[in-house]
Amino acid sequence: MTSSNKNSNGVNIKILGTGCPNCLKLETNTRQALEALKMEARVEKVTEIQDIMSYGFMSTPALVIDGEVAMAGQVPNVDKIKQIIASRETKISSDDQASTGSGGCCCGGRC
Repeated sequence: MTSSNKNSNGVNIKILGTGCPNCLKLETNTRQALEALKMEARVEKVTEIQDIMSYGFMSTPALVIDGEVAMAGQVPNVDKIKQIIASRETKISSDDQASTGSGGCCCGGRC
């Protein structure tokens, strides 16, 4: 399956886990965090062990945002997930500004 890490509506989030109560709680908390942030995202559950192992760890549940493991082996509360998502969005915005600023300068066009 070929797909970009980011969908046209926002971030791409994957919940890695076999379906245990902690995995389900992570999904619920993630959806609540997205709702609170008023963000659109594609939330996908990954339950196949081989697919989970492809991320290089076995500790579940795990939260993957735009192809990068953001957290593994724990179930953060809604506020913590909001912080994780917001920090990723801030990083993406900063990267976008840096690449579209003054000739792609690393200062983000502040020079």
